[in-house]
Amino acid sequence: MVIEEQVGQVVTEILESYRKDRKNLLPLLQEVQTRLGYLPKEAMKRIASFLEMPEVEVWGVATFYNQFRFVPLGKYHTVVCMGTACHLAGGKLILDALERELDIKVGDTTADGFFSLERVACIGCCMLAPVVVIKDKIYPKMTPFKVEEVLIPYKHESEGEAD
Repeated sequence: MVIEEQVGQVVTEILESYRKDRKNLLPLLQEVQTRLGYLPKEAMKRIASFLEMPEVEVWGVATFYNQFRFVPLGKYHTVVCMGTACHLAGGKLILDALERELDIKVGDTTADGFFSLERVACIGCCMLAPVVVIKDKIYPKMTPFKVEEVLIPYKHESEGEAD
């Protein structure tokens, strides 16, 4: 997880390359997220101060666009496709199984920071529906029964790192 000092340092570096112009709000938010992986509250406060605008306005813009995240992604970011093919092939059941197995909801990250869960409109693997992607590895033809099995190597690795 990114600590406050790192956030401050990264945001300072980013702000130094921009002019104090409100039209830079979106690019600033995007660059912070690219560098940190999410938008911490402290970063949004610093951007608001830099652009001399109310924090609530920055928050309003950030929450309007679904490209922005407000919690860091887990090491094993897990994505469930909910496009038409995947949805019809049982994508919702797989998403439910992942929520139960990881004990988090869509958009959350586990307390240990190892897993995060997201649903997307389409991954582009319709012939392999339903599809789950864990840290860039595609798992085709998923079923709710395969969820636990697919997570085993990631859980073992995360348990080894936690020791």
